Parts: sequence; C-alpha cells; structure tokens
Amino acid sequence: MTEKPLPTILELTPFNEQFRLDPHVLLDDLRSRCPVHDDKGSGSVLFTRYGDVRGIVNDREMWRDPMRAEAGAVLQQRFTAGVDPNLPRTSTTSILMLDDPDHGRVRQPLAQALYARVAKFRPQVERIVDEALDDLAGETAFDLMDRFCVPIPIDVIAQILGVDRERLVEFRAWSEGVIQSLNPLRTPEQTVQMEAASLALSDYFTETMAARRTDPRDDLITDMVRSQAEDSGLSDDELRINLSALLVGGNLTTTDLIGNAVRLLLLNPGELAKLRADPAIINAVVEEVLRYEPPVDMTGRIAPEQMELAGCPLRSGQSLLVSLRGANRDPEVFDDPHRFDVSRKHKPHVAFGGGAHICIGAPLARLEAQVALVKLFDRFPNLALADPAGTPAWRMLPFFRGMERLAVTA
Repeated sequence: MTEKPLPTILELTPFNEQFRLDPHVLLDDLRSRCPVHDDKGSGSVLFTRYGDVRGIVNDREMWRDPMRAEAGAVLQQRFTAGVDPNLPRTSTTSILMLDDPDHGRVRQPLAQALYARVAKFRPQVERIVDEALDDLAGETAFDLMDRFCVPIPIDVIAQILGVDRERLVEFRAWSEGVIQSLNPLRTPEQTVQMEAASLALSDYFTETMAARRTDPRDDLITDMVRSQAEDSGLSDDELRINLSALLVGGNLTTTDLIGNAVRLLLLNPGELAKLRADPAIINAVVEEVLRYEPPVDMTGRIAPEQMELAGCPLRSGQSLLVSLRGANRDPEVFDDPHRFDVSRKHKPHVAFGGGAHICIGAPLARLEAQVALVKLFDRFPNLALADPAGTPAWRMLPFFRGMERLAVTA
C-alpha cells in the first residue's frame, strides 16, 4: 500500500477545506509521521513537535529577517517582494522581521513605553468594553465578531496611540487594509488595498508625530517622539513602521482571541460554568484558549549557519516554519490535548512565539480578552450560538485562525 503524501504548506491553510474545518487532523498526522518535514513547495522545513518548536522560537541566535533566507525559500521571499535591498531594513520593515542589533534597538524603547501604558490601562479597556456592550443592549440576535470582537481591539489600540475619536472610522478601515501585509499569499487586489491603507496610515502617523512634538498628549505617540528626542535615536521611518505594526499585529490576533474564546466557552458549557462560578479563573481561561485555539498558526525563522535540528541537517539561510498550533496540542506535553479544559494544570503554550520575538502585544491581548470575556458573559447570561451545529465561518487568511462571523442570540 502506498503511504499517503504529507500535506504541503498550502494545504495547512484555510484554503484547504479539511484544514479549515479541523486543522488537527492534518497536524496530528504530520507530527506523528514526520515531525520535521521538508516542504519543497515553500522551500521551508516545517516543525510540529512542541519541544522542537519551543526550542526554535526561544533560540535568540536564529534569524527572523526573510531577506537573509536562501534563494530557494519561496514563502519567505513573498514577504520581501518589491523591497529595495539597498534601503536600510529598519526603513522597510518592523521589529516583526528585524534581527539584532536593529531589532533590540528599536523594540526596547517601544516595549518599555507600551508596557508602561498597558500596566495602567485596565480602566480604559473596561470602559471600551462597556460601551460595546451598551450598544448591544436590548438586541436578541447579532454578529458578535462585527459588534464586539472586531471593534474592541481597534478602539483600545487607537486610544493607547492617541487617535482622535472622530477619526476612528478611518483608522478602522486602514487597519483592515494593512492586515494584508501579514498574508504572503495575498492577491494583486489585496496588495493594492494594503498599499493604499499603508500609505494613508503612514501619512497619519507623520502628521500626528509632528503634532505631538509641539502639543504633547497622554498617549503612546507622544511617548515615542519624546523617547526619540531624548535618547532612543529612532528615526521617523522606524517610528511610523512600528506604530503601524503594533496596530496590525494587535488588532487581528486579539479579535480572534476574543472570538475563539467565546465560541469555545459556548460550545463547552461545563467550562463556561466554571468561569461563571469563579470569574477569578479568567487568566487560566484565556491561557487555555491560547493553547487550544490560538489566533496564529505558525511563525518562521532562518537558520543562521549550517546546523542540525531534531536530526535534520540545515543549511545556512534555510527557512524554518514552526507550527504553533501543532505544538500546542502535542500529546507528549499536554494530557488529552484535544480537550478544552480551563482547569488544566498550566504548562507554557507557544501561542505568542518566544525568545527575542515573543509577541510584543501579548500583555495587552491578555488584558483585553480577560476584561471582554468576563463582562460579556456577565451582561448576557443567556448568550448562545445561533447555530451550535453549524460550520464556523473561519476567515480565509493563511496562517491565522479566526472567524468572519459569529452569530449569537441573547
């Protein structure tokens, strides 16, 4: 009998209906049969075991910048198409794709300012969530993604940045367009949309940074131009690019974290009952959602030298893809990994990556999800899925997992 072929990277995206409906049918098979898989089509080696994945993302010697990948790294090259190699990398990409020393130089002042704001931002998050819930008052059926999960993260990051409320509609539209920068398989039409939104957002940050230099406010943009003037040495390009990346990276993934969490809790009433009985367990609830249904499927690294990983010889510049989703359900690490259990004994998941490139927005995402979930189920004690047996409307964005729509009744 001929053994069935291993799935390609393209088959590990929502474009493949089987993966879209249940990614773990393919990921479990891949992890058990070939946990280190050389995918010729993408020019990458894919890792699916928890130990390998966690070791790679935590390895600070690994490269992140796709410009450093070998010529055969087809998928990585999609991220650098059209980029002028003669320009400084810090003027063409954010910390998401930078390596040291630039990565640390740019990330450190941004993280310092962001974390200081997040640490005191809970009251504002609570207000934003309450306003979204107030808008739903009296309604008995609605799309929770459109009315709750999508607007909250955008409004939160907009307020942290200091976006005027009258510009929120524009800001939301730009953020939706720029999200396509995370899609290496985007269409030409999506690229046009992305470029227009990127230009508009860049112009907005240029204008706002100039305004904050003469009229400082209590916001992150003011923090960053002040840091620039004092000692960080960050250029205007570096500020614009990374403020935009903060918006994009935190917007989509936090929306999906909240949406995935609501769906899982409604599908698992026993777990929801635990949260209702003791809202203090919300941190554990959010961590189990991140393990069980993380917003991000995979991330990448570049081998910095000829080396061997998990018995696989690697070339310098070879592209590595790591399945965060596959690692988070590895039965060698997590007991009964396909069971959603908010009482699970904590073991660190890899939903936010790790190492030098661990998600800079993780503390804010956790805060938003914790506040949003407790308040939502408190305000709507009878919340239910409109069609519990229906097929979820998963978004068709490669390497991310979240829903386009989530119809609920109250």
